[in-house]
Amino acid sequence: MMLTSDQEARVLQSLDKVPFAKLLGIQLESYDTGVATLVLPLREELKQNNGVVHGGAIASLIDTSTAIAILSVLQPHERVTTIDLTINYLRPLISGHARAFAKVLRAGRRVISVSAEVLNDDGSLAATALSTYIKLEPT
Repeated sequence: MMLTSDQEARVLQSLDKVPFAKLLGIQLESYDTGVATLVLPLREELKQNNGVVHGGAIASLIDTSTAIAILSVLQPHERVTTIDLTINYLRPLISGHARAFAKVLRAGRRVISVSAEVLNDDGSLAATALSTYIKLEPT
């Protein structure tokens, strides 16, 4: 299924509307219906005291990538919010880039399930995640 022009515009404008993602430096790399790839350049400001990237920065990359994957399957009037995010950190990230691949697993009438994988520059799996979103009532 192809994205509508409204869905495509929503995806392309999404990061500009999230100041926190801009602060972290998260960038949209690619997208299609139900999927999105985002990149986080790893820098010193994102590290914790042991010299590895803070888990919160990785969680933010995951949450942002899953949200953007979802935008590509929503109608223009629909909005969502995260209700659950489970992350398995598999290896530390130290330098280079973290790349998150998010995929909508199931988009129901009210609840949307999404998975994500985070890889380092050499393609090694650094984290996996499952997330659940709920559609918000119209305002």
